[in-house]
Amino acid sequence: MGSIYKRGNTWNIKYYRNGKPYRESAHAVKKSEAERLLKLREGQIQEGTFRGLAVEKTTFDEIVQDVIIDYQMNGKKSLRRAELSQSHLKEYFDGWKAKNITTAHIKTYIVKRQVEGAKNASINRELSFLKRAFSLATKQTPAKVSNKPYIPMLRESNARSGFFEHDQYLALRDALPDYVRPIFTMGYYTGMRLNEITSLEWSQVNLSEGKVSLSPGTTKNDEARVIYLSGELLDAITQQRAIKGMLYPGCQWVFSFKGQQIKRFTRSWKTACKAVGLEGKLFHDCRRTAVRNMVNSMIPEKVCMKITGHKTRSVFDRYHIVNEDDLKRASLILSERLQNKEEELSRAHFGHSSKENVVNFWR
Repeated sequence: MGSIYKRGNTWNIKYYRNGKPYRESAHAVKKSEAERLLKLREGQIQEGTFRGLAVEKTTFDEIVQDVIIDYQMNGKKSLRRAELSQSHLKEYFDGWKAKNITTAHIKTYIVKRQVEGAKNASINRELSFLKRAFSLATKQTPAKVSNKPYIPMLRESNARSGFFEHDQYLALRDALPDYVRPIFTMGYYTGMRLNEITSLEWSQVNLSEGKVSLSPGTTKNDEARVIYLSGELLDAITQQRAIKGMLYPGCQWVFSFKGQQIKRFTRSWKTACKAVGLEGKLFHDCRRTAVRNMVNSMIPEKVCMKITGHKTRSVFDRYHIVNEDDLKRASLILSERLQNKEEELSRAHFGHSSKENVVNFWR
């Protein structure tokens, strides 16, 4: 049996779980409010959902810090983005008790970020971070929160759709400095991420077999990949090996500037883009371009995903950009194919006048 008692002007409650007494302030001057809290606690104990009083004191700061620690423990490459999400959430929820964060408050936060000009994709990353914080908090021993609020996600309609047509690639490639060109070629043909390219070492390249091996830990998703080289790309890597042998024999990096690893080339990139009328293009557009070119070349999508390192079909589909020229080309190809089928069917029908031959043709 629980009880209610007064301390000063505030009502308090006392109740038991497994014989252990718990005392808690109702933070109320009205006895009825304390009675409601007591009934709530007794109901939680009866249902087995009472987590103890520690969960009542858990703060927002505690649960989001656990996410950062989780990222650090697992060596996740998106730690910097997680810290950025934490900073935005902290501006609003700093000092809050985790139990007081409700769906209504989260919706207010979403509106606040939208008013500030944040894109839906950015807000969703922050909401995903908050979801992860509550999920980890419920899995702690003992649990840090008793339940998770419903966190709505926004529809993302601001995904980039940039890519390079082949003539644009040729123009930009020729406008870039010599040391950047092979990096651009690598990105254009393979869809590799920029950091995967700039961190590539000669120990990962086998020119005799014409392949590059990306080891686990060097890729964003920590999965190994093998990429084969041919044509212009193979020529570019072979030239890089020749430069290394002649000028920088001790350099471990496939792409280097004066024997040093290349980490960024933002100014050179923007200058070249402006010179050929492609202002606003990103190096990451190469990734979308590679996916588009591979799919349009009838390469099976599973093979494309293995080359580019996409783990999920949903993300891969976002990178497969289709424009009106693709739709027009598809219509012409389909029309031509069906016309050829019709002509072949006609020849089969009149050449053999056998219904069986016509049926066998379509099989």
